[in-house]
Formats: sequence, C-alpha cells, structure tokens
Amino acid sequence: MAHGSSGLKRLVHELAKFGAVGGAGLLVNLGVFNLVRHLTDLQVVRASVLATVVSIVFNYVGFRYFTYRDRDKGGRTRELTLFMAFSAVGLVIENGLLFTATYGFGWDSPLQNNVFKFVGIGVATLFRFWSYRTWVFRALPVTEPVPGAEPFRAVAEQARRPAPKASQRVG
Repeated sequence: MAHGSSGLKRLVHELAKFGAVGGAGLLVNLGVFNLVRHLTDLQVVRASVLATVVSIVFNYVGFRYFTYRDRDKGGRTRELTLFMAFSAVGLVIENGLLFTATYGFGWDSPLQNNVFKFVGIGVATLFRFWSYRTWVFRALPVTEPVPGAEPFRAVAEQARRPAPKASQRVG
C-alpha cells in the first residue's frame, strides 16, 4: 500500500508543478492574445494562434527545466519533436473551439473571445498533460533500494558535500 501511496503523492506533486507552469503559460497566452487583439487588426483566431505559439515556447522551458527536470534527458531532438507535435494538436483543439464559437455561432465580443479561448485552453490542457507525461517527458525507471546499501549512501552523500574552506579546517 505504501508504494501506491507514494505513486499518488508523485502524481499530485507532478500535477501541482504542471499546474504552476501551465498557470503561468495561461497568463502568457491570454496576455499575448489580448495585447495582439488590442494593438493590431489581426483576426481573432490568428491572434489566438500567435498567442498559443508564444505560450508553447514558454511552457516547454517551464516543463523541461521545472516540472519534468528529473525525467529522461536523452534524445532531446525526439523530445522536442514530440512536444511540438502534441502542442500542435493542442493548438488545434484550443483554437478550433474559438473558431467554432466565433465563426460558427457568431460569438465575437471580446468577452466571448476570452471565454472560449479559456475553455479551449482547458480542454487542450487535458490532452497536453496526458501526452506530455506519457510520450514526451518519460519517467526514468524507478529503482528499488538494494538491501545493505545504506553505508554506501552515506559515503555518496559525504562526497557530494563541498570541501571546507581552508579557514574552516581544524588542526
């Protein structure tokens, strides 16, 4: 039972870190979207796609170096390719909902644009979380502790500590 409990704790921890990066990415996405809409004559979906691309770049850095920094770092080309592919699917989900609301139903006020952009981000985030953790940022295999290896752990921890400065040495 303890193993299942630690697995749940790891998932909750991962969700929290994913949510922190995603929340910041959400602010980037909505901020760029509204800034572009306010400062340019770009159509709503084009402005949204631009904002989504900016947030994808922002999120990759956050996921790689914060959320999934302990994950397999081998094959960065593969990782980045998969990240971009799954992000493109998320972009289509996110902006497809906005496109449908805007051009399919005529809901085109700034408030409606933001509501449907937000809903699209939410739906796309569910897909992204699943795809990133499953395919992009793969977990390294969990290793069980080896019985009798405790003395070696103490030696390894001692080796990682910085050496004392000359002024701190006794003797």
